[in-house]
Amino acid sequence: MKNLRVKYFYQLIASHMGVLVFAVAILSTLFIFYGERVAYSDKAEELERYGEQILQELEQARPGTDLQSYVTVLEAQNINFIVFDQQSRILYPINGNFPSVELTPEEWNVIERGETLVVYRDVERFERSMTFVALPYVEGSTLAGGVLLASPVSGIREMVTELNRTLVAVIAISLPFALLLSLLLAKIHVTRLQRMRKATSMISEGHYQVNLPESNFDEFGDLAHDFNVMADKLQRSNEEIEQLENRRRRFMADVSHEMRTPLTTIAGIIEGLKSGMIEEQQREKGIRLVSDETKRLMRLVNENLDYEKIRSNQVTLMKEEIEAAELLEIIQEQLQMQAAEKGDRLLIEAEPGEMIYGDMDRLIQILVNIVKNSIQFTDNGDIFLRARAEDGATVLEVEDTGDGIEVDELEMIWRRFYKADMSRGSGQFGLGLSIVRQLVNLHDGEISVESEKGSGTKFTIRLPHKQPNK
Repeated sequence: MKNLRVKYFYQLIASHMGVLVFAVAILSTLFIFYGERVAYSDKAEELERYGEQILQELEQARPGTDLQSYVTVLEAQNINFIVFDQQSRILYPINGNFPSVELTPEEWNVIERGETLVVYRDVERFERSMTFVALPYVEGSTLAGGVLLASPVSGIREMVTELNRTLVAVIAISLPFALLLSLLLAKIHVTRLQRMRKATSMISEGHYQVNLPESNFDEFGDLAHDFNVMADKLQRSNEEIEQLENRRRRFMADVSHEMRTPLTTIAGIIEGLKSGMIEEQQREKGIRLVSDETKRLMRLVNENLDYEKIRSNQVTLMKEEIEAAELLEIIQEQLQMQAAEKGDRLLIEAEPGEMIYGDMDRLIQILVNIVKNSIQFTDNGDIFLRARAEDGATVLEVEDTGDGIEVDELEMIWRRFYKADMSRGSGQFGLGLSIVRQLVNLHDGEISVESEKGSGTKFTIRLPHKQPNK
């Protein structure tokens, strides 16, 4: 069986009209009920007032003198009354056509307590439906009987019927206007939903530049705001994915090109050695070249593997207290010859006795990467290696007097696939600095860079001191 599908527009109209009809039905019922109650209450209060006047007349010295005038006045208003004794016998009027009324024991109890008995509607003791009240008549301190006044309810029913007709007419006039208002509101809500549906379709097709009208009026406005935020995030994510994909393709192309060169060199030298095309005095140079190119390939592979290990938290640090001056001297010894080839000097400025808390091997790896980067872009200059204490941390600085970095490139140097100064063709990839940042983070430290084109570069590393409880 095919699922029944009802448009939200018609659901809104049905819900609006359903609520309206239900509310009108409840209100009509309550109106009729309380209208009748008020009408009967007013009639009972009227009868009670006349009854009190008759009681006052009965308390006069000659009570029967003016009672006949009450009979005439009340009959004109379709009201009858009798005076009865404790045996329910009619004492006045003697010749009236008012039927004998037998009160129940419960009703007699009300009168005996000195209270007024009110019966809004009675259809059993009279020939027609009547409203009556009975007031106790006391002579001295003794209950002598009572005064009973009754009036037919036909007039009340006619009034209530007229009210009902008026109510039905008002409802009949109001419903068309309510329907029009419901159509308008439903159209507004459905239009907003259709706008969101269209925007959703655009996003599903890859068009993220959508903007829905926002407001603080209702939940639709909040939903539009959240939708716009989502679309903006998707747009940024898509741009980042595209940038990452472009960097990946560029990186793969660069790696392929970089690996092709040493592989070609190695293959050519090996083939020359096998065929005897390389002369004896050139063989040692060829073997050294093969060794250098092999190390170059190993560096590329190791940097990639090292980065993945660090990124996936597969590296465990073996932290210890290390003398800062000793660490910087190790870096100086390792890279002194490489710096000399570029005419650079490695200068150490370390506070005596300053200690660093960290993994020796990883700290060497951090500083070697940074210093090599400084050597690469510094010719005939100075590279300073500094260490000092500052606010519960050791600060390491590597500052050079080289070419510097463009301001808009400072943040990009930490990216894995970024290659600084592409025009140099140096073959140095942006994996080293990305690894450096990850290793500093593993040490709970911070690293920053300051540079200006043509004025050198300064890397600053802050490593916290060892805590007493660690």
